[in-house]
Amino acid sequence: MEMGDINFLIIGATKSATTWLQQSLQLDPRVHMPDPEIHYFSRYHDRGDRWYLENFKPASEGLIIGEKSNSYLDTPAAAARIHHSLPHVLLVAQLRNPVERAYSDYCMLHRRGEATGDIERYLDPRQGAGGRFLEGGLYFRQLRRFLEFFPRERLLVLFYEDLKRDAAGQVQDLRHFLGLDGNPAFEPVAQRVKDKTKPLVDARLRQILKPLKPIVAPLRDTKGFEFLRSMISAEFKYVPLNKELTSRMIGYYEDETDRLAGLLGRDLGDWLKAPMEDIKRRSV
Repeated sequence: MEMGDINFLIIGATKSATTWLQQSLQLDPRVHMPDPEIHYFSRYHDRGDRWYLENFKPASEGLIIGEKSNSYLDTPAAAARIHHSLPHVLLVAQLRNPVERAYSDYCMLHRRGEATGDIERYLDPRQGAGGRFLEGGLYFRQLRRFLEFFPRERLLVLFYEDLKRDAAGQVQDLRHFLGLDGNPAFEPVAQRVKDKTKPLVDARLRQILKPLKPIVAPLRDTKGFEFLRSMISAEFKYVPLNKELTSRMIGYYEDETDRLAGLLGRDLGDWLKAPMEDIKRRSV
């Protein structure tokens, strides 16, 4: 396999159901994608093309080959690197209301124990500007970097909100973009890929138990393991996103969202007026 055999990349955004897109595509036997995110053009570019290609298991001829790494969209150097190695690749970005996306990303890392419960430290633009959570939603400048190297027709921009309204239509739009015409003989992935409501072992306890993971790995699918896990797990309490913080975040993204709407020719006004109670109801 060579670099030129790679047909498409799903480049982000994080917490925008791109794993759902990937798994729906993988149901088609004509699509070949590695499961883990490789992050080659963002985090591991120094490992070289040979390392990158080793992540793709041997594929039969005639397949459409691609990969999904959400870090490509918000990594400044990724666009130039991708163009240098894959000048003819197709690019797919799926975007989400940036306030919701930032909150969802924060909740994920808080759940993992990698972010504290001080939500304003991460999401208040007066403190968190320049950090991972807020930067991840600056879609206009992120897409502009790619459009400096790739023609607009090679970039498909999808929206998380459209997926929630018409999941099958979303996948069909993606399939058409990739040249997979015709109706698939299967349904797109129907359920959420990651369940944020599932009881979780406390992060500190997970660190204590980490050395035991190789020992208990063979038991993971047994009833005994699930019973023991349930005994030390609890529902995770997410820090709520209050009205004042939401308003500051909307203000932070206002100019960026207006520019993105102009670039894509789409009305994104709902992103700037999402009612607080609606954000609370939505899954993270």
